[in-house]
Amino acid sequence: MTIEEAQKQVDHWINTTGVRYFNELTNTAILMEEVGEVARIMARQYGEQSFKKSDTEVNLADEMADVLFVLICLANQTGIDLTEALQKNMEKKNIRDADRHQNNEKLK
Repeated sequence: MTIEEAQKQVDHWINTTGVRYFNELTNTAILMEEVGEVARIMARQYGEQSFKKSDTEVNLADEMADVLFVLICLANQTGIDLTEALQKNMEKKNIRDADRHQNNEKLK
């Protein structure tokens, strides 16, 4: 699935099953909540925190997909073509960071 297809699929789901988009501020809050769920799993799975009994059914891939879903909702609501935005962002990074990371002693 391309990013464009994902944006169309999310829009179709929202307008049929989801009835309508939550407003942008609500979706921003939901995005932060979903990112927090990813952070909680990362801290337990890769960090020093231990899992709680309530964490036994966590699924990192599913939580990351929740983040992507809400981000796509926000892009759709604000008229952002994520394919174009990512392409422009990569161009910016390629120019700005052409030598930056190669010259970073911390990464060697």
